[in-house]
Amino acid sequence: MSGWLAPLGIVVATVAVMELTAYSVHRWIMHGPLGWGWHKSHHDHTDDDHSGFEKNDLYGIVFAVIAAGLFAFSDGWLWWVAVGMTCYGIIYLFLHDCLVHQRWPFRHIPRKGYLRRVYQAHRLHHAVEGRDGCVSFGFIYAPRPDRLKQQLREAGTLKRESAPADRSADRT
Repeated sequence: MSGWLAPLGIVVATVAVMELTAYSVHRWIMHGPLGWGWHKSHHDHTDDDHSGFEKNDLYGIVFAVIAAGLFAFSDGWLWWVAVGMTCYGIIYLFLHDCLVHQRWPFRHIPRKGYLRRVYQAHRLHHAVEGRDGCVSFGFIYAPRPDRLKQQLREAGTLKRESAPADRSADRT
């Protein structure tokens, strides 16, 4: 029993650390002057135009290369870190690319619960023109949509008051 407990702990801890890392990278690199060159491609799309390769996808490739390197050149606990990074990548792919942006043949808009909250939070992230004034930079953790809308209103950065996430955010 204890033989799988440590690896599982490493994987779960890595997923948590990856969410913090993704938040930080998204907030201060992707939306910063150094990383906006790649990430801008993601914010320039319309709601229904996220099907092809974006320059922003290079960020996922960078993280995948790091995980692949850990798989190839490590053993022991670092191998389990690579498993955790891969699990995070799969969660990200499902939540961000499939659920929110429907980039794969996956057409579902959640009507309640956790998935709805993730969907709304990321849609509100995109309710801002440009890179400044955005909210909700994580991918697994999603703040309450009413709080995000309030932050956007207070900052005066909400580009469209009738955004899909805005119309349905109070139904959660």
